[in-house]
Amino acid sequence: MLRYPNGKKFQPKRTFSKKNVVKKDERFSNRGMTLEGDINETNEYYRSHGIAVIHKKPTPLQIVNVHYPKRSAAVVTEAYFKKPSTTDYNGVYKGKYIDFEVKETKNKTNFPLKNFHDHQVTHMEQVIEHGGIAFTLLRFSFHDEVYFVFARDLLPYFKHTGTNRKSIPKIDIERMGTQIPIGFHPRIDYLKILDKMM
Repeated sequence: MLRYPNGKKFQPKRTFSKKNVVKKDERFSNRGMTLEGDINETNEYYRSHGIAVIHKKPTPLQIVNVHYPKRSAAVVTEAYFKKPSTTDYNGVYKGKYIDFEVKETKNKTNFPLKNFHDHQVTHMEQVIEHGGIAFTLLRFSFHDEVYFVFARDLLPYFKHTGTNRKSIPKIDIERMGTQIPIGFHPRIDYLKILDKMM
């Protein structure tokens, strides 16, 4: 076995014949980018351009055990959630409080209701009751489509007493929501859609 002077193993470069090369499917470019990453990038754009102040809410954790491999570094090895978090993001835009949840699915034709937790639904109801703006951003990753949907339009799907409803059909989301075009800066300009829908 050959090793470099630094001790690393020598790995010969692999060569591939043309028949082994797989052509990239354009539908799947940017699949690695998560919706949350896109929203964080968009929110940074909004803050840096003085458009809005919107932040991701931190998840409340109770740290139980910490490992110190070096004096200057600490690694949390055990923690648990103090309480259920509410929604993903909140902030202020044009003097209004906004609060929203970000979800994505690999499903092609529907959005599973199990992606939402009861405490998130309750929180969105309370935001609406107090005059805030509550909405969700839903991504269908297979189609690479993102929809802006007001929480007030989604809430009836969670009040499905007496039925076995487990999902929201994509066609319903297309009807009650608005598709957000994917851009460059900002990446997902959801506030532009909010302005149109208000």
